[in-house]
Amino acid sequence: MSKKKNTEEVPEEKVQKEDLANEQLEADLEALRKENEELKASVAKEKDDYIRLMADFENFRRHSAETKLELVSTASADIIKGLLPVLDDFERAMKMLTDADDKVAIEGTELIYNKLMTFLKSKGLEIIKAKDEKFDTDFHEAVAQVPVPEEEKKGLVFDVVQTGYTLSGKVIRYAKVVVGI
Repeated sequence: MSKKKNTEEVPEEKVQKEDLANEQLEADLEALRKENEELKASVAKEKDDYIRLMADFENFRRHSAETKLELVSTASADIIKGLLPVLDDFERAMKMLTDADDKVAIEGTELIYNKLMTFLKSKGLEIIKAKDEKFDTDFHEAVAQVPVPEEEKKGLVFDVVQTGYTLSGKVIRYAKVVVGI
């Protein structure tokens, strides 16, 4: 009888061991699933952080390039602003030479002035047209007003005292003008 009792207990112990093993496997499986979800969340967060870091770097690179370009244009604007008095002197010299009889001096001065203006125009310098134009505070600075007899000349630039310039579309010196009223 004892043999029979042992054989009956064995399957029950086996079932209990299998149940414990199954419970352990399910607990291990649940722990692995939870760990898998945590790892997926961690990878998603790291991927998001990486994408944000790359976007920040791209913004930084673009901003640095814009800053360098602005620095170069600012430096060239300062140099060109420094040359504007030289252009004024050239214009005055050419006006003075038109009254003189020395053709060689006139040609030489015009040649140097034209070379300088060609170079500066290639860098983006433009003369602001003012004479007989409508007075525009975006480009002109009125230094005086004179009465004009013709109605159609009122509000127009009567005379230019100092030439104005734009550099790449931005005013670097306003034209100083006399306006007809």
